[in-house]
Amino acid sequence: MRLSRYFLPVLKETPAEAQIVSHRYMLRAGMIKQASAGIYSWLPLGYKVLMNIETIVHEEQQRAGHIPLLMPTLQSADLWRESGRYDAYGEEMLRITDRHGRDMLYGPTNEELVTDIFRSNVSSYKDLPLTLYHIQWKFRDEIRPRFGVMRGREFYMKDGYNFDLTKEDALHAYNRHLVSYLRTYERMGLQAIPMRADGGPIGGDYTHEFLVLADTGESEVFYDSEITDLKFGDREIDYDSVEQCQAVLEEFTSRYARTDETHDEAVFAEVPEERRRTARGIEVGQIFYFGTKYSESMGAMVQDSEGGKVPVHMGSHGIGVSRLLGAIIEASHDEKGIIWPEGVTPFHCGIVNLKVGDEAADEACASLYKALSALGLEPLYDDTSDRAGAKFAKMDLIGLPWRITVGPRGLKNGVVEVTSRRTGESEELPPLEAIEKIAKIYGKVAS
Repeated sequence: MRLSRYFLPVLKETPAEAQIVSHRYMLRAGMIKQASAGIYSWLPLGYKVLMNIETIVHEEQQRAGHIPLLMPTLQSADLWRESGRYDAYGEEMLRITDRHGRDMLYGPTNEELVTDIFRSNVSSYKDLPLTLYHIQWKFRDEIRPRFGVMRGREFYMKDGYNFDLTKEDALHAYNRHLVSYLRTYERMGLQAIPMRADGGPIGGDYTHEFLVLADTGESEVFYDSEITDLKFGDREIDYDSVEQCQAVLEEFTSRYARTDETHDEAVFAEVPEERRRTARGIEVGQIFYFGTKYSESMGAMVQDSEGGKVPVHMGSHGIGVSRLLGAIIEASHDEKGIIWPEGVTPFHCGIVNLKVGDEAADEACASLYKALSALGLEPLYDDTSDRAGAKFAKMDLIGLPWRITVGPRGLKNGVVEVTSRRTGESEELPPLEAIEKIAKIYGKVAS
């Protein structure tokens, strides 16, 4: 994409309403614009990152054997009355009456709707196990929305629901989700620690939240520092293997890690003092097992192998897709702007032309742009007439992980400059070697 043809409304000044880093940089980098309190329009740069995050979530869910579908944003209140949650949920639920006087609601979650889909179509244990998920906009009418996309009223979320014949099968689904979430977050350049949590209005005795450590986190967390040394890495897991998934669960949850809601000072005191840590965390996902809570109240029954009717065991599993974007910025930035991990970056690299109109510089930039694009990469080429300092500041603000700088002086020596946004280190390379370097970082082969 040529910057001269792109819509990137960056701001020089930080808007007064932005209180935390991610909100400030998302506004300044032209990623979002507030439409009303806690509700945002996603501008092109922000939308690209949002879609990159969504793609990773889809890939890891389907790798785990989960099946995508799409449920509507508006739901019938009657379903929620069946489960008993319509009145219990509270004022965060946006309630609506249509022209026929029917009570509707803007979904804050989808347990009731997916249970209705299941009970209408599945009647035998032979169709189990089954996990359905979707990524959809949700709405919760926060009394005081703040911190940009970190605590908005409208948000984009992946929520998945497993249906199993027995508790043991459902707990395997729980473990399978934990494994898939670890892979998902690490692909985004994040370490999200699974911590024992509270079930809240969704319910459930088994539940873990995934939290990214950050000073601006809303939750106080307590943990054994050994847990921060754990990495899932590129190991291959058979998601059908109960033993393998259980082993990962035990590896990542055996050390103390809890939110303030479930913190137990006596148990925490058993952790060696030098490893006890207290910090702030940003919740980016949660997994629940809640048994037959919804299937019993809503009649989601299947015939078992003996011919009897039994309620299915269920769990729900969420990832805050739009919230993740803010969490990544909170965890990866400096005083100049955002630092995107390669897995979610809106553009794979930036190309900065230091002297637009210079024949050699224009040709070199065009050649780099064409070669990178041919490899399936997407560079952002700053072909504007701005000063060099302004170009560098903009690239730093929007956070592309790599920058190729092209100028007449370097071209006389046959080189361009390749700079890492994260480390600030630069090296001069011939243009072909610069292309090869960027291609290798993203797993491409330069011909």
